[in-house]
Amino acid sequence: MKKFLLTLCIMPFFVWSQENKTLEPKLENIAWIAGSWHGEAFGGITEEIWSEPSGGSMMATFKLINDGKVSFYEIEVIREVENTLILQLKHFGPDLKGWETKDETVDFPLKEITEDKVVFEGMTFEKISANEMNIYVDIKNDDGSVETVKFNYKK
Repeated sequence: MKKFLLTLCIMPFFVWSQENKTLEPKLENIAWIAGSWHGEAFGGITEEIWSEPSGGSMMATFKLINDGKVSFYEIEVIREVENTLILQLKHFGPDLKGWETKDETVDFPLKEITEDKVVFEGMTFEKISANEMNIYVDIKNDDGSVETVKFNYKK
């Protein structure tokens, strides 16, 4: 009976620790991000398409559609750099004119990877299931405050 009670007490901790175990900063540990994802944000329809890991990177395109017209695009990459990962992106208007200067990127250094989460500084990917994920993006407002926007995506 004591062993049974001890097992009942330890089991939730074991399951929790396995779910929150930090993984190595390798693309194969975040391959679940790959796919064609669709959702809603910023009052419109969003589409984000991530490639499988290859050549030391994953790449994505993002599109926001409001009132039947493209508001903006993004090109994103997650690259293996010096034993870690970095997410970098560039924004483009509907006419493909870049928001950032020619050599400028918006960079999100990796903080940690767990079984169901990839945390970059300012952007987090959360696996809900094989066909659903949330992405949380910190967006700086004009007044300097930061708002976290949630993108719920389904394949």
